[in-house]
Amino acid sequence: MKRTVNAPTADDLARARSVIRQYLAPTRTLSMSLGGQQFLVKDETTQPTGSFKIRGALAALHAARESGLSSSVLTVSAGNHGLGVALASSMLSLPATIVVPRTASVAKVNKLKASGATIVEFGQGFEEAERYALELAEQTQATFISPYNDSNVIAGQATLVHELLEANPSVASVLVPVGGGGLLAGTILATQGTGVEVLGVQPATNAAMAAALTGVSFVDGPTAADGLAGDLEPGSVTFEIARAAGVEIVLVSEDAIARGVVSAQRELGLALEASAAVGLAAISEGFVRATPTTAVLLTGRNVSVDVLCDLLRRGSQTQ
Repeated sequence: MKRTVNAPTADDLARARSVIRQYLAPTRTLSMSLGGQQFLVKDETTQPTGSFKIRGALAALHAARESGLSSSVLTVSAGNHGLGVALASSMLSLPATIVVPRTASVAKVNKLKASGATIVEFGQGFEEAERYALELAEQTQATFISPYNDSNVIAGQATLVHELLEANPSVASVLVPVGGGGLLAGTILATQGTGVEVLGVQPATNAAMAAALTGVSFVDGPTAADGLAGDLEPGSVTFEIARAAGVEIVLVSEDAIARGVVSAQRELGLALEASAAVGLAAISEGFVRATPTTAVLLTGRNVSVDVLCDLLRRGSQTQ
């Protein structure tokens, strides 16, 4: 089933900012040094769910509740979006069902099971889980909230960069982790007309957005950055927004991602999940020359102890 999703309007962006200000405290911006390069990082690990995804979830569920068109919502998630939807559903008293692939992070699934939302495990990857979630939403008449291909989710993610620029007006470029592209699309919209450069970053082994933008076949390869893995929903508006903006996507190696996790721990004392470290990987691999006006989005901390130890060990060994 191919859905038609429109890009968020200026009114959608404004409503999302109002909702997020009502429910979430601003996150901090820190200074970081890597390889002699000084830059800024926007730390979303302090969000109540450990990830920026709560922004889009709150904006989307608030819009669903206000519309009065559905008494429940349904989503699909590799973990962080699901955690956001689970918390938002509790805050807004709107029942939620979350479909997760059987291959999702154990740490994230365990948190989801403790959240109070209804959890359905299905499929051996995100694409299978997404197709099933779309079918289930149609059968149950629940409002489907995509982790990325949803105008209100995109508007919610845009609040991250609105907040960044309000606190740091000198920012000239932003490095954005990219999976389905909700945060990338939100960043593009939040920076329109500002002159701020937007650069997407994906794991080289699993880069659906980069494949779509360059017209090559997507390869669903293994990556520690599980939150960025998986193909795009057909016709996703995030692709159209990225294509229209002519945004560049940088591809980084698994070793570089692990080194990014090590750098965040050593320099800032932060435990990052691999998906959150791809921007740091782009700097460490020399794809980006960072300056004090560069901002890197550190998007989440939801990683199991075993996986974090493996990432730190791998990153330390390959430095």
